[in-house]
Amino acid sequence: MTTAIALFSEELTLFPADNQRLAQVCGQLDCHLRQIEQRLGVEIANRGNRFELSGDEAAVKSAHAVMRKLFEMSASEEITPEQVHLTLQQANIEQLLLPHAVQAAPQIGIKTKRGVIKGRGFNQQEYLRKILSHDINFGVGPAGTGKTYLAVACAVEALQNETVRRIILVRPAVEAGEKLGFLPGDMAQKVDPYLRPLYDALYEMLGFERVEKLLEKSVIEVAPLAFMRGRTLNDSFIILDEAQNTTMEQIKMFLTRVGFGSTAVITGDITQIDLPSEKMSGLKHVLKVLQDVEGISFTFFGVRDVVRHPLVQRIVAAYDAYEQQHGKPV
Repeated sequence: MTTAIALFSEELTLFPADNQRLAQVCGQLDCHLRQIEQRLGVEIANRGNRFELSGDEAAVKSAHAVMRKLFEMSASEEITPEQVHLTLQQANIEQLLLPHAVQAAPQIGIKTKRGVIKGRGFNQQEYLRKILSHDINFGVGPAGTGKTYLAVACAVEALQNETVRRIILVRPAVEAGEKLGFLPGDMAQKVDPYLRPLYDALYEMLGFERVEKLLEKSVIEVAPLAFMRGRTLNDSFIILDEAQNTTMEQIKMFLTRVGFGSTAVITGDITQIDLPSEKMSGLKHVLKVLQDVEGISFTFFGVRDVVRHPLVQRIVAAYDAYEQQHGKPV
């Protein structure tokens, strides 16, 4: 004898009954509805502006929140499969189960000349809150979770508001499993290839010409980690990217450079360490050493926080599952 699984169903009516906005929410041939169904394991039937959602109760409520959010967005922007994916990230089932007070916290937007940048989902919002309220911040998690991008956004806003006088971009020059050989040029040119993700974010937020002028005036400074020794950085927004590739000595040296009026953000992914096997990652070590130090914030991102193509999320999850079962390859 089989036991039938009771499905939860809920009706959703979207007002105003604007056919153009409804078509945006549903997508071509209802592709957006199918995307929501596949991701949350629900069924969606619709007629005009009325929708019937059925499935697990938590999943239905999540789908309900996603569709309402997409309908609100359709009033001012085009709804794409990417927008659907990102909205699903914001309204995941786990987030619906968070205490109401946490969910109700006001959303933070970072203002840049190219527009307002908002955190996607609970973890990104918490990351922004912590950066705005702490002098030293760690963002740790897999690729595609917005760690570096949001840090650059905060740096740009701080510079525009004149709360800092300069932005300093720091990254250890460690190749990702490859030997790149001799790199020609001055120190900035040698380290440029390693800082490309930071430059890309700056160009997007400030524009190419503005960034180039700020670099010429040293308002934005590129500093190889090895050349930070002996400096004290006041009134600066400092970003150390790819911190998993620092040694214990390097990250200690970096953290003791932070001066008055400065904010430091250290980002990294402890699953992608490119150091020689005999060296321990400074990021892994410092997370244990500083975990109870007051005034330092830690934000840990997971697979659900990935905001790139949905396949990136699945790739990260597959690697995590494999390494948990078989251990990380040497």
